[in-house]
Amino acid sequence: MSTSEYLDVFIDESQEHLQAINDNLLKLESQPDDLSIVGEIFRSAHTLKGMAATMGYEDLANLTHNMENVLDLIRNQKLEATSDIVDVIFNAVDDLEAMVVDISNGGDGKRDVSTVISLLAKIEKGESPLMEDNEAASEDKPSAPADAFSETYDQFELTVLMQSSDQGYSAYQVKVTLDERTMLKAARVFMVFEVLEQIGEIIKSTPSVEELEEEKFDEEFVVTFLSKTDADEIAARIGKVSEITDVNVHKLDVAQLKKQSSEKEALEVEELTEPQTKPKEKEASKEEAKPAQATKQPKQNQEKRTPTDMNKTIRVNIERLDVLMNLFEELVIDRGRLEQIASELKNNELNETVERMSRISGDLQEIILNMRMMPVEQVFNRFPRMVRSLSKDLKKKVNLEIIGAETELDRTIIDEIGDPLVHLIRNSIDHGIETPDERRQAGKPEEGKVVLKAYHSGNNVFIEIEDDGAGIDRNKVLKKALDNGVVTEDDASKMSDQQIYGLLFASGFSTADKVTDVSGRGVGLDVVRSTFESLGGVVTVDSVLGKGSVFSIQLPLTLSIIDVMLVEIQKEKYAIPLSSIVETAIVNKKDVYSAHNQKVIDFRGKVVPLVFLKDIFEIPTDEEDEEFYSLVIVNKGEKVAGLVVESLIGQHDIVLKSLGNYLTNVFAISGATILGNGQVALIVDTNALIK
Repeated sequence: MSTSEYLDVFIDESQEHLQAINDNLLKLESQPDDLSIVGEIFRSAHTLKGMAATMGYEDLANLTHNMENVLDLIRNQKLEATSDIVDVIFNAVDDLEAMVVDISNGGDGKRDVSTVISLLAKIEKGESPLMEDNEAASEDKPSAPADAFSETYDQFELTVLMQSSDQGYSAYQVKVTLDERTMLKAARVFMVFEVLEQIGEIIKSTPSVEELEEEKFDEEFVVTFLSKTDADEIAARIGKVSEITDVNVHKLDVAQLKKQSSEKEALEVEELTEPQTKPKEKEASKEEAKPAQATKQPKQNQEKRTPTDMNKTIRVNIERLDVLMNLFEELVIDRGRLEQIASELKNNELNETVERMSRISGDLQEIILNMRMMPVEQVFNRFPRMVRSLSKDLKKKVNLEIIGAETELDRTIIDEIGDPLVHLIRNSIDHGIETPDERRQAGKPEEGKVVLKAYHSGNNVFIEIEDDGAGIDRNKVLKKALDNGVVTEDDASKMSDQQIYGLLFASGFSTADKVTDVSGRGVGLDVVRSTFESLGGVVTVDSVLGKGSVFSIQLPLTLSIIDVMLVEIQKEKYAIPLSSIVETAIVNKKDVYSAHNQKVIDFRGKVVPLVFLKDIFEIPTDEEDEEFYSLVIVNKGEKVAGLVVESLIGQHDIVLKSLGNYLTNVFAISGATILGNGQVALIVDTNALIK
């Protein structure tokens, strides 16, 4: 069997399962007694193992198998999920991730994992004495009736089973095994349910119906089923569903169920003495069983959910979306050209047609852009694990709080912001958060807090990283900047606090007293700033000494199609992104002053430096004695500048095109676009113009 056609699906699903394992391991560490979390981890690991074995990645399957053995001990309460054990499992997950990355890069997924395997084996052996205790303990625990597939039933379900027996129904457990290559498992489950509901009633399924719908199971599932049909016919009917490799039908002994139900009632008395933690679970299980209570009625609720909610989403390769986006971008260029032709010809019929086409293409544009949107969770979900490891390494206590992970951003931006955010969070923990001793002395709780927040505002997404650590020492930053010659004494005396904090983003700048493995070499923050600025974003920092710091990043929603203000200088057209424009203005030359060899204006009580684009881009101009300057006021965080242009043309939607590999470092130009008349306009990078 050729598996290459399934490779993309394998890589995507492997990454999803590894992320789920990571997330659930973090939950398990804080709630070690919650075995349902172990079940989730085990399920993900088991699926990963099955997929890896099917695809022929034996090393990956073998490591997952060893990890599964330890998880199995935890799941069966034979081993306690201590922090040390979770550490080893995390290490195994790291190796698994490296293997999947290798496979996605065209490798064979092989890796030396002998160390982590030996650690896992050690854990298995070391915890064996606990097995007996737990086995003994498990005998004392409430247990549901023994059956072929280890199913358990609550009191309500037992009552339904017994009443059904009195009415002449037989109770069966049906274990169905799907082919490991089944691509649409939920669809097969639905078909099995449909077959069963033609001849009886389903009262329970393991995993639950919701998990089956979401395909959160391996190849097997068990259904408890009431019917007057015999077991052989049930098996034969299910066997006709394609992609099913095995059907095992076991008839339940209702008499034994009756006996054990009395034992269960006694055990429930013990449960009543425990804190009231289970009513919701009981209610849930009753809700699950409710449709089966009236044995003459089909399970309508489940039937309604099963078929319709299964496949509401499909996976689409990002390259296909890119192609679609590129085609649409060409359409936007042609739309602009048509609009211009229509305005020149002044033909009403043509104008109406073009307007209608513009409206429809506007809707289409919104849909395509939304298709490329992804929640920032894709990036954020790697940070809890990173913070855990880092705080352990640095012997600090840090709680990471994530807010707004559902905020959406263009896929292109999502792909780029991961590393810069890693830098900022590592800096917050290494330089910001103090050690537990220092925090106690400062009257703070031992555990520091880092809040990672994302939210929409207008056409931008804001991401903030806030910590309650030591804050930034303004004087220390300033002294370092003066020592390094980054600023002069004269400049320093005029700088605001935020401008001084902004010096941290200067290349090679670091205030760390010592260099650690984490940070302190002065590389990183300048790369962080340049990365965000290359995405059309702005990063700023604010801080209060002793209280903490906030790094704020402003990013555009998308990079492909942007709103711009078109301006003209000597018949050359330039596009300035609206996201960075504060307003436009026309000022009299008499209102322009000189300060420190810089022309400035007093704009709304604020001194704004002027930047002449004709000088920046070296455009030859005829000296004309114009009385007024046309200005575009732009900002970059707190800083503002006035771009002097010849004339303002108006607002347009444009498609951002790269300048290509030959023109990668053109100063203050971030790309180009094609206008409606076929002319090329360069897009001004305003961030580069504001110092």
